[in-house]
Amino acid sequence: MLDIKWIRENPEAFDKALKNRGLESVSAQVIALDERRRAGIQAVQDMQSRRNGLAKQIGEVKSKGGDAEALMEEASLLRQKLPEAEEELRNLEEDLKKILDFLPNVPAAEVPIGTSENDNKEVHRWGEKPNFSFTPKQHFEIGETLKLMNFEESARISGSRFVILKGDLARLERALGSFMLDVHTQEYGYEEISPPYLVRTQAMYGAGQLPKFAEDAFVTTNEYWLIPTAEVPLTNLVADSLLDYEQLPKRFVAYTPCFRSEAGSAGKDTRGMFRQHQFHKVELVSIVIPEAAEAEHQRMLGAAQSILERLKIHYRTVILCTGDMGTCPQKTYDIEVWLPGQNAYREISSCSNFGDYQARRMQTRFRDEGKKTRFVHTLNGSGLAVGRTLIAILENYQQEDGSVIIPDVLRPYMRGESHIKVQKVTV
Repeated sequence: MLDIKWIRENPEAFDKALKNRGLESVSAQVIALDERRRAGIQAVQDMQSRRNGLAKQIGEVKSKGGDAEALMEEASLLRQKLPEAEEELRNLEEDLKKILDFLPNVPAAEVPIGTSENDNKEVHRWGEKPNFSFTPKQHFEIGETLKLMNFEESARISGSRFVILKGDLARLERALGSFMLDVHTQEYGYEEISPPYLVRTQAMYGAGQLPKFAEDAFVTTNEYWLIPTAEVPLTNLVADSLLDYEQLPKRFVAYTPCFRSEAGSAGKDTRGMFRQHQFHKVELVSIVIPEAAEAEHQRMLGAAQSILERLKIHYRTVILCTGDMGTCPQKTYDIEVWLPGQNAYREISSCSNFGDYQARRMQTRFRDEGKKTRFVHTLNGSGLAVGRTLIAILENYQQEDGSVIIPDVLRPYMRGESHIKVQKVTV
C-alpha cells in the first residue's frame, strides 16, 4: 500500500510511475477523495468537541438553576447528525482504501521502462549452454522415458496441471529442497521456518495477494487460503509488530508446497510440470531497515544464484521492466535458467524489493537508532522453485540413453548415486 501523504505531496511523480507501468493517472481522483476524507475527519472531530462542550455547559447551567433548553436542543440535534457524519466518514475511508489496495508500488529509479518481457534488461550471465551430440528432449519426455513421471495417473486423481513423481525423481525433488535449505541456512544465515500452509484472509492481504489476486489463489469453504507461496506466512511473522533496531535484519527461509489456480495461464505450458496448481519452492524473506534494503536485495539475489552455480547449470539474470514487474515490488530480478529441451531461458526465481509497501498493509514498524518509529522494508525471493530446478537438471544433465546424471552436490542426498537410470521392464 502506498503512503497517501506521499501521493498528495508528489502527484506528478505518482502519475508518472503509473504511466510507466502502463496505467492511467489517478492522482486527481485519489487526492480529491482524500481531501473529502480529511474534511470528514475534521467535521466529526468538531462535532464531538462541540458535543462534549455542550454537555459541560448544560451541567453548569442546570447547576445554577438556569434555562438550558436551547443548549439541550442543540445537543439533541448533534446526537442525530454525528452518527450520520461518522457513517459518511467510514464510507469515504473505505472508498479510499479500496483504491489504495489496488494501486501498484512505485518502481525504483533504476527499473527500465517498458511494456513487456521483451524490455527486460539482462544484468548477469553465468556458465555456458551445454553441447549435445543428440537432439535434447524436454523434461516430460525424459521423465516418462525414465518411467518416474506420470501425468495420466495424476489427471485421474486431480485433473490437469498435476504430476506424480516416483522413485528417484521423487527423491531428487526432496534432495533439492534439503540441499537448498542447507545452503541458505548454513551459508547465508537464514532461519529455517516450517509455516502453516493455510492462512487467514488478513495474512494474504498483508502480503499483497488480496484483493487483487484472489482469482489466482485457492480458498476453503471456511475462508482459509492455501498459500500461493511461503512468502505469505513468512512475511506475516512480523505483522502488527514494533521491532527494535537491534532485531533487524530478520531472514527467514521455508520449503513448502505452493498452490495456484493459474487462472490467467490458459494454453500456457500445458505439457509437463513447468506450470502447475501444486508445486514446491524454497522461499527467502528478509525484513530490514530502509537503508539496508538495496544491499539486502543484492545479497538475496546472490544466494538464489548460488544454487544454480553449485548445480553447474547455465543461467542469466534480468531486471524486470515497469510493464513486466508485479504489482507489489519496487524492483524485481528474475533468474532465468537455460532449458535445452525448450531451447529457451525460463524463469526459475524472482527476487523482489517491496520497500514499505507490504509493511504498511501489515502495520510493521521498527524503532530506529534515534527512537523514531518507521516502517520496515520487506524483500522476498525464490531460492529456488524446486520443480523448475528439477526440470533444469533433467534437461541439462540428460544422456542419449535416457538416463540423467545427478549433479555432484546432490549425490550425498541421493544415497551416493551418480545417475538416474531408465527403469528396466520385467516380463
